[in-house]
Amino acid sequence: MHIVGKLDKSIYSCMGEVFITDEVIITNEQLQHVKERHPEVYDNILGYIEMILNSPDYIIEDTKHKHSAMVIKKMETEKEHNLLLLRICTAKDSIGYKNSIITSWEISEKRLNNYLRNKKILYRKA
Repeated sequence: MHIVGKLDKSIYSCMGEVFITDEVIITNEQLQHVKERHPEVYDNILGYIEMILNSPDYIIEDTKHKHSAMVIKKMETEKEHNLLLLRICTAKDSIGYKNSIITSWEISEKRLNNYLRNKKILYRKA
């Protein structure tokens, strides 16, 4: 398990959840998932998670995973945008659980625009 950052409640309160902790982790299992499924971001993932969490461009509702959202930040990469799938730890979770990064991948400008048109935007950087 790696501690990768803290959530700013003034930004992440848009998710409508009561946070138990502001600490964010990524597990070794999730890192392995990223390595296998999204190798284009694996080499740099630990280096940019904190920056994305601290200054997201968008937070978009994730309807596939409960208490989760897509955190998106424009980056200097070939695909331009990096996305983190973040799960918030709530009072209904077991004691000791933390907010966690589920996965990460790169998205194109076209995919981002599709998300912005078709999904619920919870937060947009001013």
